[in-house]
Amino acid sequence: MSFSGFSKEDFDTFNIEGLDTRMTAIQERIQPKFKAIGSELVDDMAMITGQEMYVHIAKHARRTVNPPKDTWMAFCHDKRGYKKHPHFQIGVFDDHVFIWHALIYELPRKQEIATNYLNESSKLFAQLPTNYKISVDHTKKEALSIGDLTENNWEQLLVRLRDVKKAELLIGKHFQHNDPILHDGQAFLANVRETFQSLLPFYRKAF
Repeated sequence: MSFSGFSKEDFDTFNIEGLDTRMTAIQERIQPKFKAIGSELVDDMAMITGQEMYVHIAKHARRTVNPPKDTWMAFCHDKRGYKKHPHFQIGVFDDHVFIWHALIYELPRKQEIATNYLNESSKLFAQLPTNYKISVDHTKKEALSIGDLTENNWEQLLVRLRDVKKAELLIGKHFQHNDPILHDGQAFLANVRETFQSLLPFYRKAF
């Protein structure tokens, strides 16, 4: 299966009531698309990062009552899991698709990584396109726009990442559900490749 894009039905998945019924829709509608994206991008991700990369698709296995508000896939160098490592994500909420370079709360080396970022904060901030987003909580839809941030705001986020145990930092792009690029599979994949390539300095500095 080649990736042909996301549809209205994919976003409508998150309006379905009930854990089991929503999970069934995620498994039937979205996860096959994640598998197709993974097949098309995993070799490119290996070339971009210089590491063998593995595809992980969220299973939401810990959920027992509340249905997931979003779902995602990840590219990571560790075959066993991605949450404890810097990684790349592609995911879907009810109103947008996100693509991230992700440092989430399970990552044990956040203090070291944040310090590495702070040592070159001006240079890294200058590399971020103004249409990119930053999230400080991967469970929430809200994100900050780079164009609205000052360099001082950026440094404050990095200090928080360094000093707050549960802090997170995700950098990348949002595509609203009605963005035409989401309906063009190859155009979307090309944009993902370009975005992840642009985030490579952040990924490399996290190791």
